[in-house]
Amino acid sequence: MTFRPVSEVGFTTRTTRFVAPGSVTNGEFGLFEWRMEARQPGARPHFHKTFSESFYVLEGEITLFDGDEWIKGGEGDFLYVPPNRPHAFRNDSDAPVRMLILFSPGIARENFFLEVRDAKNLGPDELKAFYERHDQYNLPG
Repeated sequence: MTFRPVSEVGFTTRTTRFVAPGSVTNGEFGLFEWRMEARQPGARPHFHKTFSESFYVLEGEITLFDGDEWIKGGEGDFLYVPPNRPHAFRNDSDAPVRMLILFSPGIARENFFLEVRDAKNLGPDELKAFYERHDQYNLPG
């Protein structure tokens, strides 16, 4: 068994901590800690074709889109999203949020988090190709 240091990527209003990315779990799962400041947009509605995504709220209150409606999730709440199911999240509260995000199987999702900062400089076609390369299909709206 090998223990590896946890990596962290910071953004202006959120931080992604690579707790156990797929590169460490032999591709079985990827576990990330997501922190957001108060009143921040998160991931817009999207879906993934080849992996599931699950959310477990550690602190605060997050608003999650489960494919049908926006719901509130608080400390200890869990939401499972199977492949091809639309989902999204945002922080509508006045306090920071901290949650775990689990991807299964453990695709190299850390590459998405490392590259997404630079994606804002891409043109529309390049941006679409970027998201598709990372198995993320954004929905209108």
